[in-house]
Amino acid sequence: MAGEMVLVVDDEVEILDLVQAYLARDGYRVQTTSTGSGALEIARNLNPDLIILDILLPEMDGLEVCRQLRHDTLAPILFLSAKGDDVDKILGLGVGADDYISKPFSPSELVARVKAHLRRNRLLKSVPAPAPNLLEFDGLKINLNSHEVQVMGQEVALASKEFQLLRFLALHPNQVMTKERLLERIWGYEGHGDARTLMVHIRNLRKKLEEDPSTPRYIATVWGTGYKFIGKVSSP
Repeated sequence: MAGEMVLVVDDEVEILDLVQAYLARDGYRVQTTSTGSGALEIARNLNPDLIILDILLPEMDGLEVCRQLRHDTLAPILFLSAKGDDVDKILGLGVGADDYISKPFSPSELVARVKAHLRRNRLLKSVPAPAPNLLEFDGLKINLNSHEVQVMGQEVALASKEFQLLRFLALHPNQVMTKERLLERIWGYEGHGDARTLMVHIRNLRKKLEEDPSTPRYIATVWGTGYKFIGKVSSP
């Protein structure tokens, strides 16, 4: 939606100018900064609707910036970096980022992902929490209103996209969800999704929820297709 604010954080002036030009052309208000401290200040003062964040920043790297931002905002955070290894993607998504785009990138694809995340966020804000408010499975409780999750009585902190993914799967138990449907439903992507982003979120969820992630009791992989929730409903 035109008028939404995007914060772009990168220490390369050329990248800032390029991304700002493309986003402004689509009607977005754009704030830019080249430092992590600047990003934190702008985010706290202006509350942007989405943040594009480079990992390799001077003084404070993007991972630490993301950790601190997550104390103040639920806005989608997209990592933008020349570091394309899966390890870096796991680290980035693990500290609360929603997506990861590697340099060099297509400006049109970046804009498409921004639109998808913002569209998905607007939809989530406009739709009330589905009933029932509390989902209970063997050892797992999911509060759909407060977004609180407990495993064996212990509260587990989930990133925004992790919770959205778990909620959607748990509301459709034993139904196979294709990777394409999950990317469209949770990220809002239509042809611009990265299946590796989904895989990393599933991996992070299993680490937080499963006693043995290699033998999941809640989220099963359907090889070649996607995933399904297999948790057993708690007995009354």
